[in-house]
Amino acid sequence: MAKINFGGVIEDVVTREEFPLDKARAVLKNEVVAVLGYGVQGPAQALNMRDNGINVIIGQRSGTATYDKAIKDGWVPGKTLFSLEEATERGTVHQYLVSDAGQMMMWGAIKPHLKKGDALYFSHGFGIVYKDQTGIIPPDFVDVILVAPKGSGTSVRANFLNGSGINASYAIFQDATGRATERTIALGIAVGAGYLFPTTFAREVHSDLTGERGILMGALAGVMEAQYNELRKHGHSPSEAFNETVEELTQSLIRLVAQNGMDWMYANCSTTAQRGALDWRHEFRRAVEPVYEKLYQSVVSGEQTRIVLTANSRPDYKEKLGEELREVRESEMWRAGAAVRSLRPENWKK
Repeated sequence: MAKINFGGVIEDVVTREEFPLDKARAVLKNEVVAVLGYGVQGPAQALNMRDNGINVIIGQRSGTATYDKAIKDGWVPGKTLFSLEEATERGTVHQYLVSDAGQMMMWGAIKPHLKKGDALYFSHGFGIVYKDQTGIIPPDFVDVILVAPKGSGTSVRANFLNGSGINASYAIFQDATGRATERTIALGIAVGAGYLFPTTFAREVHSDLTGERGILMGALAGVMEAQYNELRKHGHSPSEAFNETVEELTQSLIRLVAQNGMDWMYANCSTTAQRGALDWRHEFRRAVEPVYEKLYQSVVSGEQTRIVLTANSRPDYKEKLGEELREVRESEMWRAGAAVRSLRPENWKK
């Protein structure tokens, strides 16, 4: 492991330098990795491993759009594409990558096919940490491990293809074989992690649920809407309000942050922008700290889990989700966004 100074705190991380792909291949040479679920993370992790020379099969229910997608991606029914149960029977490592609610519903069908010495792999601590709600209690004869890429499946695949990889956390919940750690790290390297940092199942799910409800998605969308609405209330046009709220952030400023950090972004903006941002960041931080405290406690208590499992288990969930997303898409702000995106130079008609 490499020791890295993260803001004054020394952490152990695993990079591809000390754990190269050849070592991962050697660790996994006798494994059959069954990717159970071909929805969000499944395709990216499966394709990355296949490209890296790992023996991968897919478990996915037939007659679904995701089953058809698996076939289009080159998985062959009866050879590398099976039902969830048969894939579990054939595999030695089981990447349980169906949705959180799906994991709960499918567990009774999956558990009987787990064999002594297998590894049960998650990319989210949800099912294990909230076992009182999900009922997912693995047998004591399997390794229970986690590799959680810090990005969507789309990013996991795109970053792999461009050679950059994507950071991931890893954790060991149960080491039945004595090989759980090397299996986990090998799988992390095989799915294309840029580097791996240790965590626990509980810390992973607590940070993940907080992050996606917070700055990664929920908070970002909420503060964008608040600023856009305030500008529109004072007579600014949709184009101006959207550009000042979203377009400049996504097309310019966030790229500066990604390159060298927030201070570097400030240093490369106007002095007027610098002063205002440095002053107002404290106001915004103080305003949202109580919201984050409430959010984190809701995650740790299991309340967010109850909401997710209840909503996602409803038979009309997809229809209701479609309605909610349509409301966002058809709002003035995001209709303005579609118009702004169409005017980007790369979208001009040749």
